[in-house]
Amino acid sequence: MFMFRSTLLLCLAGALQAQTPGLGRALTPDEVRKLDITVAPNGAGLPAGSGSVAAGAAVFTQKCQGCHGAQGSGKPQDQLTGGVGSLASGKAVKTPVSYWPSATTLFDYIRRAMPYTAPQSLTNDEVYAVTAYLLSIDGVVPKDAVLDAKTLPAVKMPNKDGFVRWWPAPPR
Repeated sequence: MFMFRSTLLLCLAGALQAQTPGLGRALTPDEVRKLDITVAPNGAGLPAGSGSVAAGAAVFTQKCQGCHGAQGSGKPQDQLTGGVGSLASGKAVKTPVSYWPSATTLFDYIRRAMPYTAPQSLTNDEVYAVTAYLLSIDGVVPKDAVLDAKTLPAVKMPNKDGFVRWWPAPPR
């Protein structure tokens, strides 16, 4: 699937370049591969690496706590933890841990967009570690957890069954 998407991106880049005033150049397959960092709910696309809860606590303190508060408790739009079990309460607290159905989504978002001042600057090990740390705060993973491409997709999120799954596509 990723090869198909990469090929599609190359074709689109070539088509767009043909319709422009000739500025720039088409992306190489290697450049497209580096841009294609999507991680699927089933773990497809997860990179090599691993991270522990303890390492994640250190990275979070250094690179995340300024915006998200101690243990991800920032308010209101920057809260990352808490809210588990609140969705049907009438006072839902939607955090990645309480709301998102896949732990891989948390990894993907952190890797792609954080820290806000330097997106994509964290190493894969740091992203795995911060993901493990955030999931441990609400007890989704144990305090001694180490996450990697094999263990992360197996994490059962509290709201896993709160969404309709279209991945992979349902049979027709």
